[in-house]
Amino acid sequence: MATLARVPLAFSSWTAPPPASSMSLNRHCHKYNCVASSSPLTRKVPDSSTLSSLKVGSFSISSSFPSLSTRKNKGFRRTAAVLASMADLSTVLVTGAGGRTGQIVYKKLKERSDQFVARGLVRTPESKESIGGADDVFVGDIRDAATLLPAMQGIDALIILTSAVPRMKPGFDPTKGGRPEFYFEDGAYPEQVDWIGQKNQIDVAKEAGVKQIVLVGSMGGTNLNHPLNSLGNGNILVWKRKAEQYLADSGVPYTIIRAGGLQDRDGGIRELLVGKDDELLQTETRTIARPDVAEVCIQALKFEEAKFKAFDLASKPEGDGTPTKDFKALFSQITTRF
Repeated sequence: MATLARVPLAFSSWTAPPPASSMSLNRHCHKYNCVASSSPLTRKVPDSSTLSSLKVGSFSISSSFPSLSTRKNKGFRRTAAVLASMADLSTVLVTGAGGRTGQIVYKKLKERSDQFVARGLVRTPESKESIGGADDVFVGDIRDAATLLPAMQGIDALIILTSAVPRMKPGFDPTKGGRPEFYFEDGAYPEQVDWIGQKNQIDVAKEAGVKQIVLVGSMGGTNLNHPLNSLGNGNILVWKRKAEQYLADSGVPYTIIRAGGLQDRDGGIRELLVGKDDELLQTETRTIARPDVAEVCIQALKFEEAKFKAFDLASKPEGDGTPTKDFKALFSQITTRF
């Protein structure tokens, strides 16, 4: 319709075309610069059948000018295409989006807006502001299932990155030797966060009709005497493993990623390794960069080969091997369901 503004027509009055064909024109008439003329001539807005042969002086609008109905149809098709494209996008909720790894996952999803609609869940309003404060970030308490409902409605996938965090007791002096002591804040013990909190997330997501859940845990869960279990007497790996088993038994398609030691380094530049039953802990390659864990989380949503799989994840040192790019092949290596 924008080309109509180029035709030097002036109107002292005009007669509206039939309602069925005029909705768009009436709604946007102010765009066409329709002004009153001092001439007594009254001219009606030409209908779609006239536009193809309209002449103004020596200027004519050729038959190649699209008819109103054609342009309406094209507009409808464009709108339908956009809506269809949006419908094809996967809505993904990242819980623990305020954490160091969760922030990376949330950011990566936002950067891939042609594939995903990102949502985040954080524990406090301060955490929401720290990652931009967007409307797609929800505040909730994973220990209270009711607070998760708004964030979970309508999602296609859930990426769980919540975890209990041990705190170092004050007063530790590294110059005196020994090891620091740790504790968990009241209400934030692994049993409450890594078991009850993750169980709540799985239950609410399942009720909401989620199609896949990606859960990030830790290597070491096969060893009850692992040092991580002794931190604050929290048995953190025990409770993580219990939540993993609950997810595997839920009936929801899942991907369980048991990451090695997390490092704050650049991702995408190392060869990734997958394993089972903590075998990688017996090697020298038992760490991984946080961005690489984040990338595996997202790639797991794209390949059937990642579903109903549980695996350990680490990487070779930088410069050793070939950086992993084929994630379908990576997931195809995995044969363990738990």
